[in-house]
Amino acid sequence: MAWLQLSLTVSRDETPWVEDELEGHGALAVTIDEADDTLASTDLGPGGHATPLEPAAGGVWEPAPGTLPLWAQVRMTALFSDDDAGAMAARAACDALALRSLTPPVITPLDDRPWERVWLDEFRPERFGRRLWICPRGQRPEHADTPGWAGVIVELDPGLAFGTGHHPTTALCLGWLDGLDLVGKQVLDYGCGSGILAIAALKLGAASALAVDHDPQALEASIDNAVGNGVRDRLRVARPDQVEATPADVVVANILAGPLLELAPTLAALARSAAPIGLSGILSHQAARVADGYAERFVMEPAETREEWALLTGRRR
Repeated sequence: MAWLQLSLTVSRDETPWVEDELEGHGALAVTIDEADDTLASTDLGPGGHATPLEPAAGGVWEPAPGTLPLWAQVRMTALFSDDDAGAMAARAACDALALRSLTPPVITPLDDRPWERVWLDEFRPERFGRRLWICPRGQRPEHADTPGWAGVIVELDPGLAFGTGHHPTTALCLGWLDGLDLVGKQVLDYGCGSGILAIAALKLGAASALAVDHDPQALEASIDNAVGNGVRDRLRVARPDQVEATPADVVVANILAGPLLELAPTLAALARSAAPIGLSGILSHQAARVADGYAERFVMEPAETREEWALLTGRRR
């Protein structure tokens, strides 16, 4: 799939406002880089990074990991689909932000590449929480064959949709799932990407999981990864318009702040009374706003943060 990339340079103080404006115009992702980065974005992955960004959900590219920039000026890059609707949205965002940008906003095409192969050499077994391990397919943790070893392994080949646990938002969600009692539970993973969270929940003892995404490639990758982990019989996949109103025992959604706010009524309707919920894909400065959007329906806990990213957890009222 090809993409359209809108790039502009803004002052650091403008970053939150511009990010919200880009999301409001339908950007599938927003990345933040140092303004004087001389790397040519057309030679790199989305957002101008030497390795691909990992989406919070299938086909949705998250902002780059790391802290909110300390630079006086930052380069912001938004990703849009390369179709008529995406082109119209990119042009509208470009027009709306022209006066805010310190350089003329530029829209460029970005061809798809096999990003999962670009960084596969850097993907190594990693533990999340007490016992959950995410490993490239065919690799195992160093002591996995030791007698008495009690780890839980998820083998992953991201394929067409990314999600390996290396992004702070995914790592926060995986650690949270590892700390829950999932045995026998029904789990909803809304915005599943590679299916990593749904599959991890199943490997941790969940009875079933529903992986939801608007991107057919994400659903395909989730099925492939479920087969590779021996849990295909307990995983269902669906587009948002196919989700039945069957409440789940646990809900997790690793997307972006804007879509999460829009999804608050939907996720509440899909959560049983007292069901735990985990929300990520949220920058730290967005956490309070997202928590407020869920407070009417969920009892929310203070945010957990990692590298300026936040995980919000709570329980259905």
